[in-house]
Amino acid sequence: MASAPTPTPAASSGLSSNVAALLCYVPVLITGVIMLVLEPYKNDKFVRFHAFQSIFFGLFCMAFWMIWSFLIVGLLFTGGLTGFGIFGILFWLIRLAFFGIWVLLVYKAYNNEQFKLPVIGDIAAKQAAA
Repeated sequence: MASAPTPTPAASSGLSSNVAALLCYVPVLITGVIMLVLEPYKNDKFVRFHAFQSIFFGLFCMAFWMIWSFLIVGLLFTGGLTGFGIFGILFWLIRLAFFGIWVLLVYKAYNNEQFKLPVIGDIAAKQAAA
């Protein structure tokens, strides 16, 4: 059975790279920005990748929910939405999917894996390399 590589601690810090990468996802946008500013982590490409992916994932989620909310409110006021049945179910399924993606990202970061989301991951990788 192959074991995961042992995480190396960041220079002059008590946190290893995988824990710092995991923390990028905790309150998605805030810690991602903090990790890009803090001295030992801003030079670690693994942490930088997860920080950028965390920021872009958080921005995507916020933009999606804003558009979703405008759509639902618009349908309510135009009379196009008479009941919340299918939209209520869809709302919870999408929330569950976003939560599942977030859990996957946290798990992959902790296991020293650079898991890329389809579009966001490529953008994050480019930003982390710059």
